Amino acid sequence: MKTYLLVTAGLAGLVFLAACTASRAGYESAPYTVSQTDGKCEVRDYPELVVASTGDASSSGRDGGFMRLFRYISGQNERSEKIAMTTPVFMGANGEEGKMSFVVPSDVAKKGAPSPKANDVKVETIPAGRWAVLRFSGNASPKSEAAALADLRTWMSQNKLSSSGKPVFAYFDPPWTPGPMRRNEVMLPLPATVPAKP
Repeated sequence: MKTYLLVTAGLAGLVFLAACTASRAGYESAPYTVSQTDGKCEVRDYPELVVASTGDASSSGRDGGFMRLFRYISGQNERSEKIAMTTPVFMGANGEEGKMSFVVPSDVAKKGAPSPKANDVKVETIPAGRWAVLRFSGNASPKSEAAALADLRTWMSQNKLSSSGKPVFAYFDPPWTPGPMRRNEVMLPLPATVPAKP
């Protein structure tokens, strides 16, 4: 009986972990190309992205910011259109601390994203650019973000890369995903002229 329970619990755990991974994989994700990879760090080139954004979504207000954007994609827009969720959720896009942004799916962006009905949500673009990126896991917190940013700056220094821009954090997973399985990233903009190592 004990062995049966252990096997059942193990299988349930595997199903749960698979569901977490599948839930992330089921969403369209912001496209990019990788020009350099080194462990958890990459140099990436992103095209211009259309996003729906809301301000005042710092660590103390992220739930409120998320719900404002969720209402927009759920139909609170000029076309009453339901818009698919995408990954990642960006924090700090376009250098604005506290800003939360959802990437608009490519098919919606091509035809023009509908205007939000709410005054605290707006549709804007993140310009195309080159970024240094470090992937990290765990739950989002000021401590984990600061540690990841410090690690990215160390790697950039070792690779003679510099950035004068502000960091952007990217979160890929739904809230029920266990911390160790979460895909989080910290990004720093690089000058477009910076060559990437192969």
